[in-house]
Amino acid sequence: MADALIIQLPNIPSAIALAGDREENLKILSRQTGASLVLRGQELHISGTDNQKNLAAKLVRSLENIWIQGNNISSADILTARQALDTHQEDELRELQRDILARTRRGEEVRAKTFRQRQYIEAIGKHDLTFCIGPAGTGKTYLAVVIAVQALLANQVEKLILTRPAVEAGERLGFLPGDLQQKINPYLRPLYDAIYEFIDQEKVNNLIERGIIEVAPLAYMRGRTLNHAFVIVDEAQNTTPAQMKMVLTRLGFRSRMVITGDITQTDLPMNQQSGLTVALQILKHVEGIAFCEFNQKDVVRHPLVQRIVSAYDKHESGH
Repeated sequence: MADALIIQLPNIPSAIALAGDREENLKILSRQTGASLVLRGQELHISGTDNQKNLAAKLVRSLENIWIQGNNISSADILTARQALDTHQEDELRELQRDILARTRRGEEVRAKTFRQRQYIEAIGKHDLTFCIGPAGTGKTYLAVVIAVQALLANQVEKLILTRPAVEAGERLGFLPGDLQQKINPYLRPLYDAIYEFIDQEKVNNLIERGIIEVAPLAYMRGRTLNHAFVIVDEAQNTTPAQMKMVLTRLGFRSRMVITGDITQTDLPMNQQSGLTVALQILKHVEGIAFCEFNQKDVVRHPLVQRIVSAYDKHESGH
């Protein structure tokens, strides 16, 4: 085995960004290339066969646009970079890494981390109605909220509506303490959390009081026409077919609607069809509707989440 290949990193923040939490990124890079990667201060030592070292170095360099600025690298970034190298899409990868969708209040960059995420963002921009299905942690709802908040702040829409069916995941609302709003808030919390990353809580509360932002259960949409609004329907796999038809027909003029869900994680009763599954079958050939699908390679949470999703997929497919 030849001597280690050494990459000199420009500073400590870039070294930390490349290595990741508990050096998780180095472990992923090692699994992807077969090389051994060890960080010593600002020096990255890569050991292995010549082919392994060269592949690892190429993969590290392909992520330079991210780590050189001290920005965190996710497992999805690494897998997308590997895919780009394998399919000769290096130019598209650089474009993906440079295209900043928004910045949080803390100044953190928000961007697509996979090619499918980028297609999803583009689909939302070009269509009044977009469906996105995929496992937990793929950014389905988060990216939709980012786009919706940016549209609201840019006065492209007059109202932001975030809704999800209040289906009890193993709990009964009637046994939870508090009034109706307090009972449904736990179901809507992930939506609030995403908004708070871009608008401070006091301003969000003010916008909610003025009816500009609305976070509510799906049942509240009945009988309305949602004009000049950006509507996000989250956890749509828990809608019934009647509920899904109801919310889809709420779409008004100069409005956009994004429907997100994971058809493998329904909380509906055993014999109840999912409105999301039915809608995908009925609407797949309707002009003007975009359909996006994520898989475990698009998971952008903790790397372990990706492996958990993959293990469940294998178990459920009988392999």
